[in-house]
Amino acid sequence: MSLRREDLAAEGFEVLLQQLVPAGTLDFLSAEAREASLQAALAGAPAGDIWLFGYGSLMWSPAIHHEGHRIALLRGWHRRFCLWTPLGRGTPEQPGLVLGLERGGACRGLAFRIDRNRAETELRLVWRREMLTAAYVPRWVTLETPGGALRAITFVINRSGARYTGRLDETVTAAAIAGAAGHLGTCRDYLRLAVETLQSHGIEDRRMARLNELVARLNAT
Repeated sequence: MSLRREDLAAEGFEVLLQQLVPAGTLDFLSAEAREASLQAALAGAPAGDIWLFGYGSLMWSPAIHHEGHRIALLRGWHRRFCLWTPLGRGTPEQPGLVLGLERGGACRGLAFRIDRNRAETELRLVWRREMLTAAYVPRWVTLETPGGALRAITFVINRSGARYTGRLDETVTAAAIAGAAGHLGTCRDYLRLAVETLQSHGIEDRRMARLNELVARLNAT
């Protein structure tokens, strides 16, 4: 299983994921709760096409139909490895870490434009990916882009969630990333892809680059 569009759209996607971890390991949302979350977000959408802000795996693998993207700056939030995952890039025995948005600072990423006429269909796939559990909270934010300011939907970390890490020391973060792997691959590849994608768009994130170097050194020993 991967995060390809066809996998996200498959009827049994959630069931397959639930079978990959012991019962009770993850706080899976019901389909009804997830749909209610999506509809609440759509009710707060501005007029026109929908913009989706990606700061992690959405940047290199959006898996949705979109009309292009812009480099975007989000103020007031920063990208951080702050979510333990026993699935995807880790296991229950050795959880990995994935990115979330934490309060404070700023973050550059990619804003994807989704045609309003098919926004609900496309965002439903995004919700199946990002909102399978209660790890994130959908939030409308204001982005600064070369084409002007725009409102976009993104996913910030749920600090009340059971898998929220709090502020981990960089060495602890690096060690966890260096050793974890799951059905989607290694956690270190997740970090590497994030760094490479940022660099390919001319986006500098010194914290991420430093962490990538530290993880590489750990895996080389």
